[in-house]
Amino acid sequence: MKRISTHILDTTRGKPAAAVPVRLDYHESTGAWRQISAQKTDADGRCSQLFDEDSGLAEGLYRLTFDTAAYFASQGICGLYPVVEITFEVRSGESHFHIPLLLTPNGYTTYRGS
Repeated sequence: MKRISTHILDTTRGKPAAAVPVRLDYHESTGAWRQISAQKTDADGRCSQLFDEDSGLAEGLYRLTFDTAAYFASQGICGLYPVVEITFEVRSGESHFHIPLLLTPNGYTTYRGS
């Protein structure tokens, strides 16, 4: 199954970050970014499928953009990073990407999940 998914954990609160706007973009050969999808994380802080699995998962660069300012504003917090962008590369033969985000008002960490 072709999949690009994410999960956001607010490590300050020790809870999933719900209702965070997330956008997935693809880097075109022209140098422009093309939006593939836009969603909000569910109550468990997840977007389980950001990619239309009926489409081909092309090799190249993809970018996840998290609107953390909207999330922190909903919590009554002023965060340092209003947007978190994670760019990753899809290579030939790869088909599943889970990109978690561990988030605090003053920092973040990411990794390739399973």
